[in-house]
Amino acid sequence: MKKALFKALVKINNAILPGFYKKDPNKLSKWQKAILGYRYWVLTKALD
Repeated sequence: MKKALFKALVKINNAILPGFYKKDPNKLSKWQKAILGYRYWVLTKALD
């Protein structure tokens, strides 16, 4: 159940939230770092 929820969140994140994979993480603003961290957290929970 939990894993399915996180997999659904990953799909929603990919569709809605912007991707920052081409940018240098040190040059991102605070809100961009927060989005990047959230996306990473959801992805790791979906893969566990």
